[in-house]
Amino acid sequence: MITTTSFSTGWAGEGWAAGYRGRVQLGLDFDTPRLVRVTPARLAVWADCRRRYRMTYLDRPAPPRGGAWAHATLGAVVHLALRTLLDLPPAARTPERAAALVDAHWSSEGFRDTAQVVEYRERARGWVADYVADLPADIEIAALEKWVTVATERIVAEGRVDRIDRRGAEHVIVDYKTGRMPTPESARDSTALALYAIATERTLRRTCRQVELHHLPTGTVAAWEHDRASLAAHVAAAEETAGLLADAADDLAAGGDPELLFPPTTGPGCGSCDMRRNCPEGRAAAPERPAWSLLAS
Repeated sequence: MITTTSFSTGWAGEGWAAGYRGRVQLGLDFDTPRLVRVTPARLAVWADCRRRYRMTYLDRPAPPRGGAWAHATLGAVVHLALRTLLDLPPAARTPERAAALVDAHWSSEGFRDTAQVVEYRERARGWVADYVADLPADIEIAALEKWVTVATERIVAEGRVDRIDRRGAEHVIVDYKTGRMPTPESARDSTALALYAIATERTLRRTCRQVELHHLPTGTVAAWEHDRASLAAHVAAAEETAGLLADAADDLAAGGDPELLFPPTTGPGCGSCDMRRNCPEGRAAAPERPAWSLLAS
């Protein structure tokens, strides 16, 4: 049985009108083009480097990756600590408990030495404790680490949202950051956050337009409120990228030349690429960076 749910969206934008047509597909529809399943991570890797995309998502067996990165380890620890803490009753969400949860989830992978581990462990404890101390007393958390999904007539977009807050009649997307301080433009331009907002509205049946980047090191929030047109533009861009990556994957499966279909994009980022060891052009483009080099100073 084919099931659809209709919405009076009125969303502007040619890309949205062509792909969405005012309704969300909840099942297969035989008179529409095939659906390409994407995540924000897939879209971002494709935009960053097509060779990296092929090695990450298509090559089997998958090529070996590089080792752990300290900044990624740090981010994962902070996310886990906040996820665990905010799942507790409000009275138990104390700064002391927050700092203890950093210790409980701590990992030293990717750090330079013991001194650096101690420094960033203490930083993380302070970030999380201060963040929890400043949480509004009336905060309403609708979901933590929620998997959300939405389908247009061209893509199925899905991903895991750090946190979804309920504020009045609407939901708000919250994403934690521990690296470089984001700006409102960072929130505005994030396809991931836009897709999360659309998927959250579909999944939880409540308007979702506000997206926020919560920067733990500074305690600041970079926020953006989307409208229908701005969300439509993100969807159109995601649909276009999904079509390109799906066509390239099909051509590869049909025997196409992987080097022509998935050329490398070289630059300074090659120094920290997790597929560097498998890419001669990347190794020639930039020296290898230490595993702790992307930690926020």
